[in-house]
Amino acid sequence: MFFVDVIELEGLGNRSYLAGGGSAAVAVDPPRDIDQVLTAAARRGVRISHVVETHIHNDYVTGGLELARITGAVYLVPSGADVAFARTPVSDGDTVEVDTGLTLTAVATPGHTPHHTAYVLEEAGRPVAAFTGGSLLIGTVGRPDLVEPRLTEQLARAQHASAHRLADTLPDDTAVLPTHGFGSFCSSAQADGDATTIGREKAANTALTADVDTFVAGLLAGLEDVPAYYTHMGPANAGGPDPVDMTPPAVADPREIAARLAAGEWVVDLRNRIAFAEGHVAGSFNFELDGKLATYLAWMIPWGKPVTLLAESAGQLAAAQRELVRVGIDRPAAAATGGPASWLPDGESPASFPRATFGQLAAQDRDGIVVLDVRRDSERADGWIEGSVHIPVHQVHRRLGEVPDGIVWVHCAGGMRAGIAASLLDAAGRRVVAVDDGFDAAADAGLTVVTA
Repeated sequence: MFFVDVIELEGLGNRSYLAGGGSAAVAVDPPRDIDQVLTAAARRGVRISHVVETHIHNDYVTGGLELARITGAVYLVPSGADVAFARTPVSDGDTVEVDTGLTLTAVATPGHTPHHTAYVLEEAGRPVAAFTGGSLLIGTVGRPDLVEPRLTEQLARAQHASAHRLADTLPDDTAVLPTHGFGSFCSSAQADGDATTIGREKAANTALTADVDTFVAGLLAGLEDVPAYYTHMGPANAGGPDPVDMTPPAVADPREIAARLAAGEWVVDLRNRIAFAEGHVAGSFNFELDGKLATYLAWMIPWGKPVTLLAESAGQLAAAQRELVRVGIDRPAAAATGGPASWLPDGESPASFPRATFGQLAAQDRDGIVVLDVRRDSERADGWIEGSVHIPVHQVHRRLGEVPDGIVWVHCAGGMRAGIAASLLDAAGRRVVAVDDGFDAAADAGLTVVTA
């Protein structure tokens, strides 16, 4: 019997896989922190015989090269990918034996990238699973606009053809196991569910239910901003990522924290947004660990700028480092654990700002108040508070000067991104209130919600 173990990368919205039989296994699209894959293999009591990439990733740094080096596995990378390291190039139709009676066949599925390749796992000649990477996802497909703008429509059409190739050649009960779609911005939309098969996708995925022109028009119309750090991921993966170093950073005392802030470096508080609002180091930014830290911090920080991490505990700090190495933020400049009392010089008080609900906003006299909406364009298109200003959260830092004068009541869809934006505004010296509430409550509170 074969097995497939799912390795969740919740912060990035991705999945990696370990699949095999009684003695050997293949790792698919492994994360940079490969210890998770090694632990999964050890738990199964199998050796990793192959490591495969579906494509050169644009949203995270792969651990494939290092995993293959450590385990001695054959490293399969699509032959069309231009890389600077030794690997085994794989082309359409190539087949390898993973374990007795268990084979893996490469299927060219261009679209997400020109060289994208899916892998079909067969047991005794019967397809049982398709590792579809960024091609066929759950209810959607991967973005076609991450390689070169001039290729976007061409790749969107190729994505449609690739989805049909998989659907037309695989049995309906074949499990579809994508890498993207669970919150990653590499997906053109959020995955519709947690598990699927070829048969289910035939019935529900627009790539398989719509004609190519309708599909392409809808896909291109729904594309939103690409996270800024993506531009660094492809080159890092093509060049061959270095092994990671997750040893604790140097400890920063209050004087060093203050000096780094004065130098314009980023000091990032990893605590939850409630704790941050109640008390924090003035000038620090709040990217809570449980709020897609890697995606939003990597998106917003000027690339290469030193970052100091403030955490409640050594465990929280270690978890943050693990998240950040996945997107190429390898070594924090410094770190400190504890709380504001231990991060501030003696006699200095923490900064703070209030949190509120939409009900409390509705009760305000709006004179002198700015309502700032930091949701994505697609979210705002479904409805917005009358008179609100719109700046997506990933643009707030560089567009602070566009926020009108007044007390800024900042909101998103649920509170996490509002917390990030509130910390940026607070650090810039603005009076701010973080609306920590679900947007569905806005209309119920009596606020006028406008729809196009």
